[in-house]
Amino acid sequence: MESAEQFENAYAMVSEEKSEIVSELSCVIDWIRYAMSELQRYGVYFGHGTDNVWDEAEHLVFLSLDLPLVLSLEQKQALYAAKLTNQEKCKTVDWIEKRTKDELPLPYISNTSWFANMPFYVDERVLVPRSPFAELINNRFTGYLSEKEEPLHILDMCTGSACIAIALAHKFPLAMVDAVDIDTDALDVASVNIANYQLEERVYPLLSDVFESLTGQQYDLIVANPPYVDAEDMADLPSEYHHEPEHALASGFDGLDLTVQILTKATQFLRDDGWLFVEVGNSEVNFERRMNRLNVSWCKLAHGGSGIFAISKAELMAQQEILDELE
Repeated sequence: MESAEQFENAYAMVSEEKSEIVSELSCVIDWIRYAMSELQRYGVYFGHGTDNVWDEAEHLVFLSLDLPLVLSLEQKQALYAAKLTNQEKCKTVDWIEKRTKDELPLPYISNTSWFANMPFYVDERVLVPRSPFAELINNRFTGYLSEKEEPLHILDMCTGSACIAIALAHKFPLAMVDAVDIDTDALDVASVNIANYQLEERVYPLLSDVFESLTGQQYDLIVANPPYVDAEDMADLPSEYHHEPEHALASGFDGLDLTVQILTKATQFLRDDGWLFVEVGNSEVNFERRMNRLNVSWCKLAHGGSGIFAISKAELMAQQEILDELE
């Protein structure tokens, strides 16, 4: 938490550099317009919660002022006319500069990101949540899981912030969820979110290299969002993505190194009627090329995103010979 003295010192510095601009900007809408101008001037990339300059600017200003993002049009219009204090101006200028000059994703500046309509704490130890798994979770994996029996034991592989694990726990209130990651820093963030949602008795952060520390465990549902960015895409990532942990993005030449490990080992960790869901994102093309003999079901997503496949334990066992060739 920044002190009033820090705000005042920072404001003095801002006043020297941009006194004319700051003095002319008064209301919330003024700052949104200014943020838009700066975002466009610096050519920032949108991909961590918004996809256009207006939403990014509005979110930035609202979050810097501790205002809610979900408001009626009437509420927003009333807030647009509200005037900022000097402290608020200082903080908003600081956030705009971090977003533009430093190219920090907004969720790392605000330490907040949303997944499945739920807020989560995030920082540069974890990826910013943006997985289309949110749609599948909200729909309770309709068409795959039994509607009569919900999963009681779930594994969230490569949990990061634990947003998927927590969303699963909310959607399946009888389930216990193991939230697994290889990175202790990520698990520290996961623990913060688990505590924030008071789910310590149902969601368990576990340190493991894929299935290495899970010997003997059996799951009704395994959800995996592993690193899947291939070498070509890693070389072309916008600057904003370089603030995210590289090991949580990159997965070999074709982006499938970890996916192959999960596929070849999942059978022994699934119960007989269990299902495995894996996100491979843009590496779906590489998956189809490399594993064209493997029969999986590509999930249809109505709200954007792609690259999640599903396969049951029975199908994994029936294709064991193909899986053996992948190792």
